[in-house]
Amino acid sequence: MPATRYAIATLLLLAFSFLTTSAIAQSSLIMPSNQDDFLPVEEAYRVEVVSESASQLKVLWQIAPDYYLYQHQFAFSLDNDPNNSGVSARYSQALAKTDEYFGDVEVYYDFADITLTASTPLARNAILTITSQGCADAGLCYPPRKDYFQLTGGSGEARPISAKDASTLLSTREAPAQNASGSGLILMLAFAFAGGIILNLMPCVFPILSLKILSFASSDPTSNHRHGWFYSLGVIVSFASIAALLISLKSAGEAIGWGFQLQSPVFVSLLALLFLAMALSLAGLTEIGTTWMGVGSSLTSGDHNRSSFFTGVLAVVVASPCTAPFMGTALGFALTQPTVLALCVFIALGAGMASPMLALSYSQWLRNRIPKPGAWMVTLRQALSLPLFLTVIWLLWVAGRQTSIDTFAGLLVACVLLGMGLWWSNSSGAKRLSALIALLLCAVTTYASLTLERTERTAAPTFSRSHLAETVGGTNPVFVDVTADWCITCIANEKAVLETASIQQAFQQQGVIYYVIDWTNYDPAVADFLEEFQRNGIPFYLVYPGNNRPPLVLPQILTKQIVLDALEAL
Repeated sequence: MPATRYAIATLLLLAFSFLTTSAIAQSSLIMPSNQDDFLPVEEAYRVEVVSESASQLKVLWQIAPDYYLYQHQFAFSLDNDPNNSGVSARYSQALAKTDEYFGDVEVYYDFADITLTASTPLARNAILTITSQGCADAGLCYPPRKDYFQLTGGSGEARPISAKDASTLLSTREAPAQNASGSGLILMLAFAFAGGIILNLMPCVFPILSLKILSFASSDPTSNHRHGWFYSLGVIVSFASIAALLISLKSAGEAIGWGFQLQSPVFVSLLALLFLAMALSLAGLTEIGTTWMGVGSSLTSGDHNRSSFFTGVLAVVVASPCTAPFMGTALGFALTQPTVLALCVFIALGAGMASPMLALSYSQWLRNRIPKPGAWMVTLRQALSLPLFLTVIWLLWVAGRQTSIDTFAGLLVACVLLGMGLWWSNSSGAKRLSALIALLLCAVTTYASLTLERTERTAAPTFSRSHLAETVGGTNPVFVDVTADWCITCIANEKAVLETASIQQAFQQQGVIYYVIDWTNYDPAVADFLEEFQRNGIPFYLVYPGNNRPPLVLPQILTKQIVLDALEAL
């Protein structure tokens, strides 16, 4: 069936996008960061768990010199245990200390020895969660952290596991209880559907949809219905494919999130060239037929089912720089759930994005609002080329920020060669041969530009958990902005709200530290940080009140009043 072929083509396209992303991520130059004065938390405090008997565990801490752990901040919970065993803790002797954060407390230096006793025999594969918090004598106080261990049964050392693995094991067991009521899942499906609808209004998506809307002005109702359904199929299949990739990669231990393909300069550059070809065609500067030169553009142009399907695919691809309201919460929920539930959330997101176009294909009232075919359509097509040209500039800028100014200049040359090749492609004889040469040179130039040695961003420090802990552990409030150059919503929030004079003045008056975490390039540490708050996309904003108090999470779409209210609540 045609739909099956289109689905397979989409899967191959998305798989190729992932492969290019992974290759670039693995080969990316590791940027040196300034050496912190404090140890990373996992080096300052090392813990192991030993099963001493069927119902008793020993928790042993090795603490670096001049660092200590608070006794009162320890917490232990046992999950994934059908016996519902509770544990009680018996602590080794601690030292009295007057602490600047908690006053008179008891702490551990060098080591801590804690015995956990369960009320019933411990089940094999039960998950022990250990919460702790420590500080350094030099003044740094780390945020509370969690360590996870999977019990092996009997005597011997328990197996340490990551937070991601623990979440997967726990969600698999807890899913039936969560599904019994269904209220949480229904709410997240509604959030995903609403977020998908809002995605249609994003500046990176709307020009693509406008091309398909134009075809509704001159088509019969039956044809419109068919195009609406094929467009919806393209959107939903694309979201389901992205979900499958994200879930499989996270299961394999990769730290990625929504918009991950735009962390690849290769993908960004190829997308810029595709958009340039479409913009030139819309502007009437070149006509791209169905020959090999116009494969990318012909997939989304014309009055046939294939064009509607691939318009849906392209709309999903270009929507990835945008995160709509409700969407971040739904995606964060999806990637902590079993595979079937996660796929349901992504399909709901795709259904929401496809619903306005599907409604337009069925509603005569909406179609009557579209003017009758005429010369205005040529003018509108030319006007729609302008946002695509602007999108090309933005994508080239992102690629340059990810790599270097030399890459940016090389990609500009590739764009000129692409324009020349497309211009000459409809000619014959020598010009057609020139078109082939220009397009080949475009490919070579793109490849050469992306393989240049990257030197421009090597001085920029990577994200450091210990540096963030040091910053938020002080007395000043901290506003954390997780952003990226390819995130349109992030840039809009920064220009319209965070970088305005009134907000900057409010920050200054309250002594707020503005802390930026850049996720433009692949960085698993940032993905892990987002996952702690059940998010996998950006923008993401936190306000830490200071003195290690828990942070306040802000919405993805900011207004000045939202930020000022958050500062007022400190």
